[in-house]
Amino acid sequence: MRIEKRTIVITGASSGLGKGLKEMFEKKGDVVIDISLDGKDYAIDVADHKKLKAAFDEIYLNHGEIDMLITSAGYGISGAVELLGEQATKKQFDVNFFGTANACKYAIPMMNPKSSKIVVIASATALFPVPFRTYYSASKAAVDSFAHGLRMELAHTNIQVTSICPGDVRTNFTENRVKVYDTNERYGKSIETSTKPTVKSEKRRMPQQYAIKKILQVCEKKKLKPRYVIGKQYKLFNFFKKLFSDAVITQVSTKKFNKKEG
Repeated sequence: MRIEKRTIVITGASSGLGKGLKEMFEKKGDVVIDISLDGKDYAIDVADHKKLKAAFDEIYLNHGEIDMLITSAGYGISGAVELLGEQATKKQFDVNFFGTANACKYAIPMMNPKSSKIVVIASATALFPVPFRTYYSASKAAVDSFAHGLRMELAHTNIQVTSICPGDVRTNFTENRVKVYDTNERYGKSIETSTKPTVKSEKRRMPQQYAIKKILQVCEKKKLKPRYVIGKQYKLFNFFKKLFSDAVITQVSTKKFNKKEG
């Protein structure tokens, strides 16, 4: 354990990657505060900006300056764009994007001015959109772009900002994803075929502990890059993206993720 304890705030630390990171930082001796739906410290919906602001105000009152903010709260929704309800798709952005943006907004004035970090958990789908998970991909692309813009805004301060884009990880994320299999003659069974979890697809996901370890390593770096891609195959995809046109990448992704059936 280190002598000096850091104050670290993690949104979405009650499950998945956020929970794993919380446990790892606590082992290091840090004070970790969880803000999530089932959070032990603050059980709130990050989409509720008033309660989120109140939580940060209380954190500052009780713990002082924040050394690190990790925004891990989020969930997924799948289905065809034309068949998804407006309330469901709005909620996707309220949680994934505005929950992240507002957490950063409220934390910045409370962050250690000498040295602090904002680590935004985006997704590989921010770089490689997936059909029938279009709203989720778009929300994470917005999160990734937000992190880059915020990094530039804080360039003359000692607050570092980075975006982490993990690929598929074996967590409860897929189980908790809102799955809408509604279809019509345009799609047939392709929506369900392309988005329904299978034993085979789950096995292809990277182990949770591997992803947590990699993210932890990023968090502990002295100097953060603008973005990190987690997962060997996703790093390879990112490399190919730099070599080939968007048309080629989109064609390959369509063949891989949109399986036309029925």
